[in-house]
Amino acid sequence: MFTVLAAAVALPPPRPNIVYVMADDLGYGELGCYGQSKIPTPHLDGLARSGVRLTRFYAASTVCAPTRTSLLTGMHQGHAAIRGNREQGGFGPNDPEGQEPLPASETTVAEVFKKAGYRTALVGKWGLGGTSAGQSPLDHGFDRFYGFLCQRRAHNHYPAYLWSDRQPDLLGNPVFDVHQRISVPLADEGEYRRRYTGPVFAGEKLAAACLDFIDTSAGRPFFLYYAPTLPHAALQAPAEWVDRFPKEWDTAAYLGDQGYAPCARPRATYAAMIAFLDDTVGRIIDKLKAKGLERETLVIFTSDNGATFNGGVDREFFRSNGSLRSGKTTLYEGGIRVPFLASWPGRIPSGRTSGRIAAAYDSLVSLADAAGLKAPRCDGSSYWPDLTGRESRPHRSLYFEYPESTSMQAAVWGRFKAVRPNIRSKPQRIEVYDLEADPGESHDLAQDRPDLVERAVALFAKEHRPNAVFPLPGVDVVPVKDR
Repeated sequence: MFTVLAAAVALPPPRPNIVYVMADDLGYGELGCYGQSKIPTPHLDGLARSGVRLTRFYAASTVCAPTRTSLLTGMHQGHAAIRGNREQGGFGPNDPEGQEPLPASETTVAEVFKKAGYRTALVGKWGLGGTSAGQSPLDHGFDRFYGFLCQRRAHNHYPAYLWSDRQPDLLGNPVFDVHQRISVPLADEGEYRRRYTGPVFAGEKLAAACLDFIDTSAGRPFFLYYAPTLPHAALQAPAEWVDRFPKEWDTAAYLGDQGYAPCARPRATYAAMIAFLDDTVGRIIDKLKAKGLERETLVIFTSDNGATFNGGVDREFFRSNGSLRSGKTTLYEGGIRVPFLASWPGRIPSGRTSGRIAAAYDSLVSLADAAGLKAPRCDGSSYWPDLTGRESRPHRSLYFEYPESTSMQAAVWGRFKAVRPNIRSKPQRIEVYDLEADPGESHDLAQDRPDLVERAVALFAKEHRPNAVFPLPGVDVVPVKDR
């Protein structure tokens, strides 16, 4: 009698849950693990200690909708369908909602994961369509949506409603215009709160929706794209969070003269918004631990662009973009280099810092790689091997463009970066920087290194594909009606 021993079969590891958090206007220097000293971010700093922190990660664009498009589709801004914040309505509370819609032909990361059996959710800001048929996140691969369809409505952290799938969830907040200016300060802090807040803070509702999605996804892998609206202006936060920061910080109220709503304590409120965001991430991590999912979940945290200059935000006071140049709405480092943290206990070694060059448009391929899925053809390159400590191929060049404002292009390759900052008025001007020696972009090498300028010109021409909806002024022929 013979005993037959079956050969051991190596089973593939289970597919991870994924929580991808992309903050709104959070600068490179606004977390403790990136040098912030005034705003405590213990949960995000803990995420850095438990995993890996990238020091050269880039948003795909310098404003909201383009970066979100590139994250979802894996296309850089020379090829992406959405390249600017093209609005479908005005900024009043009763104007139509929405931005230029993401075309139905685009394949999103949510569709990739849904096809593989994942339960998918977007909690937070969509900003890639409106209320018309086919423009909801539910039409682009998400099983669950809770938050803001419209990025202009997301300027108000005390909205009258949030969308729950395809229905409004009424919050009981008053309807008011969050874009106001006053000529003289109000009588006291309470008057600002009465005029420019309400009983229900959107951040709290979004946090609860994230926790509920994790609770209701038991037994099935899930992909949660959490897109909080913090710390994007308007400056609004619950009083108990604002009161955690010194009154001495604010010697004058913000009157709305740089856009968005007036605020009694602008610095303290901004810090409160970031602290609340950090607390929400901590609550998500605690939920994963409580359900025994921490070692089965990849958690990533990043931002959609650098810190802003308007709405009462004092980015100099907080050194919001660290030592990087400029900020939101430019393609200098302060506008596009952002924090990036990743943790997956048991798979990502703890406490690592990496100078890997990567961008938001690499995320679709990287997340698919982590889950053992095949990604659609796109511009992205996987950063997953680097997160796990395995050797990865050197990154090819990164490309950026921004058709709004002065019209801009930029490219990063190795230690060098080229910026074309004002194509509208100075199309021949190209600046070149050595980011290893000069991360603050203070010394332009263009005059001394014509070879680098030539490389930049070739990259700009190679990576830009004209887009009829978002032409690049100074490069593309702009239709007469758009001039």
